[in-house]
Amino acid sequence: MRFTLLTDDPADTAELDPQYRAAREIGTLRIAESGLFFRAGLKKYYVPYTSVNRAFRRVIAVPAKLCCTTGDFEIENLVIARDETELAQIQLPGRRAAEEVMKLLKEKMPDADFTALHAKTEDVKQGTVICEAKGSESGQSEDMT
Repeated sequence: MRFTLLTDDPADTAELDPQYRAAREIGTLRIAESGLFFRAGLKKYYVPYTSVNRAFRRVIAVPAKLCCTTGDFEIENLVIARDETELAQIQLPGRRAAEEVMKLLKEKMPDADFTALHAKTEDVKQGTVICEAKGSESGQSEDMT
């Protein structure tokens, strides 16, 4: 298989195929021994754990108008970053999957930071950022829950 590397770190592409097949799959994300694999469009991306020093959940609240009421759909995303640069935002299947991914990443990357870069420490709980989708009345917010 062919993988696209998101960082400049060297990786042995011959080793990536068996790791990809053996990795735990959660939605479009695969958690392997040496890094993360994810699909976006027709490409498969690889990011080694050594290239990631920050990871957190971003929950995007998408406003919806239904036949008799309105509400928000919460879309769970995993954001992986290096220093101040976000490498990828990966959509996850739901809240339970996001919690499981965060648990696995904390085991694989014990030295990484699991909060958003500009998070206020008193507003952070379990590395989750809540954002409102564009088009909502209040715009985009960076509230932490």
